[in-house]
Amino acid sequence: MTGSIGVIGIALAIGLGAIGPGIGIGIAGGQALSAIGRNPEAAPLIQVNMFIALAFAEAIAIYALVISLILLGKV
Repeated sequence: MTGSIGVIGIALAIGLGAIGPGIGIGIAGGQALSAIGRNPEAAPLIQVNMFIALAFAEAIAIYALVISLILLGKV
């Protein structure tokens, strides 16, 4: 990759790679808060499962960042 096409590819890699996990984290957080509001006794279990799911979603965004940095080294 050379020139501005490569830079656009890098921007798309991180941009599209981060929008999915961002939306997923928002949905998961909202649903978890809704579940805790309906059943406050289950809050500890819901929070643990939510944090595990958020960590996996965030890992995907970090993978996109790593790929974009690798592509940046090839420009």
